[in-house]
Amino acid sequence: MRFDLTDLRLFCDVADAGSITGGAEKSALALAAASTRIRGMEEALGAPLLTRSRAGVTPTEAGRTLLKHARGILADAQRMREDLSVFSGGLIGQVRLLANTNALTEFLPEALSSFLADHPQVSVDLEERLSDEIVGLVAEGAADAGIVAGTVDVGALATYPFRSDRFVIVAPPGHPLAAQASVRFAQVLDYDLVGLDRASSLQRFLAGKAAREGKPLRLRVQLRSFDAVCRLVECGVGVGVVPATTAARAAKTMALARVELADDWAVRELKIVVRADEELRPHAKALVESLKA
Repeated sequence: MRFDLTDLRLFCDVADAGSITGGAEKSALALAAASTRIRGMEEALGAPLLTRSRAGVTPTEAGRTLLKHARGILADAQRMREDLSVFSGGLIGQVRLLANTNALTEFLPEALSSFLADHPQVSVDLEERLSDEIVGLVAEGAADAGIVAGTVDVGALATYPFRSDRFVIVAPPGHPLAAQASVRFAQVLDYDLVGLDRASSLQRFLAGKAAREGKPLRLRVQLRSFDAVCRLVECGVGVGVVPATTAARAAKTMALARVELADDWAVRELKIVVRADEELRPHAKALVESLKA
């Protein structure tokens, strides 16, 4: 059986994305080429690696075994590239960092810019994920570190405090919610909403909360940034759920009412998660130390 590094990277990307389409996109391969590679791997092994369904794909027992070995091989290959790149004057390392929506949009741009300025030969592969997904991927070794909500169970991972924030409701002046001091999310679900793209981790999180309340999200429009959400809210399209830091910044230039969310999950203590300090490569450890600072 012959699996090259492209095969192994593709299989990891497919497993992480939960679909061959998503894995092909992450691996920068055409869907047809990715499907052919996966089938070739299964034929070479003589056993299925993925269980396919309408909801996507999940690794079989053989696939989970391959995934474990593939992550180790790819990590070793990355270390080799980093060690050899010193001789060519190129990048000496890459760190894979996962973050939820709040951390990604509100806090990481400034934190990462400082780190990258101080480490010009290190690159950061940053990806948005749900907090519970981040915990699983870091634990599996699929990422060097992650930033998650403080409410998620991190298992045996080491944690460090990162930032604090909370979600609030932004509403246009005159909206029924605008005069409220605080509301529960269940009340918000009675009104039209302006939200983020369905692929965002926050939007998936809110959809889950709405499902638990037994109500749908009445999304009028979905956008790619919190600032865009605030602009559409100001225009009267609906109300939005955004970080308090975003709402405070937007309120300086937009006509917006800010309303506290009374739900416990609205308070966001963000944490850095890693497997263990001794497992981190030097540049990954340097990034974590930078984020902690």
